[in-house]
Amino acid sequence: MVSALQPRVSPGRLRELGPINWVVWQALSRAAGTDDAHLFSTLGRTKGLFRGWLHYSGKLMPGGRLPRHESELVILRVAHLRACEYEMDHHIRLGKRAGVTFEILDRLRTGPSAPEWSDKHRALLCAVDQLVESRDIDDAAWSTLAEHYDERRLIEIVLLVNQYEGLAATITALRIQRDAV
Repeated sequence: MVSALQPRVSPGRLRELGPINWVVWQALSRAAGTDDAHLFSTLGRTKGLFRGWLHYSGKLMPGGRLPRHESELVILRVAHLRACEYEMDHHIRLGKRAGVTFEILDRLRTGPSAPEWSDKHRALLCAVDQLVESRDIDDAAWSTLAEHYDERRLIEIVLLVNQYEGLAATITALRIQRDAV
């Protein structure tokens, strides 16, 4: 599927990406199950900035301290709240590998009010919603979240939400097209 809007920056190829980013784009596209992961062929045009962004992103997910399942819950909730279909497409596939079933995905669309969530996951999703909607987490939600996570993971949750919120904004502003799979 592709957006009706045209990309503001065309995905790069070898000439625009350079040899290192071209190889990285090829590998990431294969891992994503597509011939052209448009996000990477677009952002790859920034050369070293792209590699720095990949390093930072990789430290959050998959290299963070949060369990992969919980990282995917956060990312998919952000993608849903930001109506970022590109991010949803990519992380539905990744989430499936981390145990995010279609039933859980439906619950994610409902949000933290869905009755089937554990207290821990409800607290996590409440924090995600507050960060995306107000750019902050109120004291009550923070206290509830802190019952389930240590300080390092609390910081990581905030960074992860903001990373994927910013990525959704980048995808939207650049009009990055959804990948063909």
